[in-house]
Amino acid sequence: METRDIVFSVVMVVSAFVLTYEWLGRFKYSPANSLIVLSAIVMVGALAAMILSVDMRLRRIEESIDSRDRSMRISLQSVEENIDHRMNEVTGVVEDALESFNRRNYR
Repeated sequence: METRDIVFSVVMVVSAFVLTYEWLGRFKYSPANSLIVLSAIVMVGALAAMILSVDMRLRRIEESIDSRDRSMRISLQSVEENIDHRMNEVTGVVEDALESFNRRNYR
């Protein structure tokens, strides 16, 4: 979690407090009713926590995909090297067989 995320969360909570307090005062409602202001703060705080939680999960998933991608590349590279080695062996055997076959035909 970056400090920028924490700062944005704090700004969300403070702005929810100010917005709710001023909005209730505008309708000549008793701004002393702190339950409404508190519930708005809790709601926005929970929203901020949920957004941060989703962000952290997405980062974990991204790291997991990156690590799997790296391991797949390494595995594919080793398979490619094994296939190249075997193909070179088979090519050598086929070339030897063709060479011996051609020697027999020219005798």
